[in-house]
Amino acid sequence: MAAVGDIMMGSDFPTSKLPPRDGRELFAAVAPYLRRADLALGNLEGPLCSEETPTKQPLAGRRYLFRTPPSYAQNLKDAGFSVLTLANNHALDFGRAGLESTRNALSEAGLQFSSRKGEIARFDLHGVRVAVIALSFGPPPRSLVFPAQPLQEIARASADYDVVILSIHAGAEGRGALHVAPGEERFLDESRGDLVRFAHDAIDRGADLVLAHGPHVPRALELYRGRLIAYSLGNFATYGGVSVAGESGYAPLLNVELAADGSFLGGSIDSFRQFRYTAPQPDPKRRALRLIRRLSADDFPESPLVLGEGGRITVKK
Repeated sequence: MAAVGDIMMGSDFPTSKLPPRDGRELFAAVAPYLRRADLALGNLEGPLCSEETPTKQPLAGRRYLFRTPPSYAQNLKDAGFSVLTLANNHALDFGRAGLESTRNALSEAGLQFSSRKGEIARFDLHGVRVAVIALSFGPPPRSLVFPAQPLQEIARASADYDVVILSIHAGAEGRGALHVAPGEERFLDESRGDLVRFAHDAIDRGADLVLAHGPHVPRALELYRGRLIAYSLGNFATYGGVSVAGESGYAPLLNVELAADGSFLGGSIDSFRQFRYTAPQPDPKRRALRLIRRLSADDFPESPLVLGEGGRITVKK
């Protein structure tokens, strides 16, 4: 499978900051990478809707709202995405109506999704039953700040599916949040969960792959009990409205090969980079790879993962 972090394809609220040609070229450089995967996943930040009434007001430097036209769902389908996750702190920027519009737009484009409302995206890939479940921070349900309920759900899903993939929006934000360690993370006076503990507990209960996002920067990889954890895939295609300065503009595309039982076989990182009001483009300097390699060595020195110079991810024998 292929996985990327946060996607926000431009916003028309409170002023229009949308890409040219209705965003149809936003994924031009990455589409070949996504289309070759059996399953391609991204986190969709912000609703696809035309609702007029936001649930909160923008506050410069602290609170942002996004609203993208529903027609942009087709751009995701054309790029090669299979599933979008909607469990994040921008999904309800325009309330329940905005979220329902997003769900309808994705369905009409032929895309699966998972949100805190309880959907499980289901796939049958080469005879392997795969479930994708999205979680976030904040109040229940599906909150890793209140882990009992989602851990029970993961255990049930593990009994029903061969492979369970988690997409988790959590963690502190910004360039000061590159490193990950056990313990609660906080941002803007809010608990963002203990991502390390939750990821480990989830794997103990049957999860097979944990893909996190939310810090807006890439973070380390860890192999835990033969299962891969990506602690943040950072930003990927955030056209304005999200800072892409420095490491926030490093946009990794994680490729993962899983066995039929969900165990990690290998993978790779393709490095992209984005600048403000630009689409993600391949990065010949492989900044995302180099950053993730360094952070993985610093934060999880005992992990047996090897990130090669060309981006290949293997396991020490």
